[in-house]
Amino acid sequence: MKKVLITGGGGFVGKAIVRLLRARDIECLVLGRHTYPELQAMGAICRQGDIRDGDFVRQCCRGVDTVFHVAALAGIWGSRQEYHAINVLGTGNVLAGCRAAGVSHLIHTSTPSVVFNQHSIRNGTEDLPYADSFLCHYAESKAMAEQLILSASDGRLRTCAIRPHLVWGPGDPHLIPRLIERGRAGELRQVGAGDNLVDISHVDNVAHAHLLAAENLAGTGTAAGRAYFISQGEPVNLWRWIGELFSRLDIAPVRGKISYPLAYGLGAMLEGAYHLAGRREEPPMTRFLAQQLAKSHYFSIARARDELGYQPLVSTEQGMERVLAALKI
Repeated sequence: MKKVLITGGGGFVGKAIVRLLRARDIECLVLGRHTYPELQAMGAICRQGDIRDGDFVRQCCRGVDTVFHVAALAGIWGSRQEYHAINVLGTGNVLAGCRAAGVSHLIHTSTPSVVFNQHSIRNGTEDLPYADSFLCHYAESKAMAEQLILSASDGRLRTCAIRPHLVWGPGDPHLIPRLIERGRAGELRQVGAGDNLVDISHVDNVAHAHLLAAENLAGTGTAAGRAYFISQGEPVNLWRWIGELFSRLDIAPVRGKISYPLAYGLGAMLEGAYHLAGRREEPPMTRFLAQQLAKSHYFSIARARDELGYQPLVSTEQGMERVLAALKI
């Protein structure tokens, strides 16, 4: 890698990738919706624009040998049209830009949600098929995008997909802040029996996996056309992990409980009500969220270990300490 483009480089995962690349003195071009002084201070060049703009994306791909396509519309609530435009059509623009500019390697940031079939997944492998029905537009659009990426892999452009689950760490703008906000407000309820195991992924491990994938594509190429689950390597009990976080932050433990069927039904009712009212904000419960909070979903990292040489650099315990330090605890 000599010159790299990172779409969504100003986001949580994107910044972590840029940090690793700049530590190796690799030239970085960041495509994002804003400019990012933190990244510019590292020596990255920021290009402000939108991946829905095909001409802009093609311009950014010129002179680049590797693209990390991290940009996406995340979340579990919003219009299908917007998710499709950013996550599917935007990915198509990135692919077209790579083709036009002669980019050799493309690493796509995906999600395990592409295979979530609304049932618990325990030690799942990459042989799992894509889900045939989705309860949120994010998962559906990411499945479509990943299939575009992997099917495009050929002799001129090698592609692969990284599927990190529940990315967290210092600076996390989503998972940890949301848990803390709900915990301090006393709004979090345990959904289900509380024995579900889930994967989590420290952001530094996720960035490390992306670079390993790029090195593989530039070398043997055995990762071409393939997807890889990434995590800490061992699942955590979701509610016990949340309990430990709250304990370390002096937040009252989660005491309220709600059964999974009741949470799922409540989510369906709220989704319908919010749609009818035209409300853009996310409901406090959705069917997808109920399933994520109540069911097990963890995956084997054997393929990533064997083919990419992936091993977590940051343990779950170390990650917790780093988060707490960043929160000045």
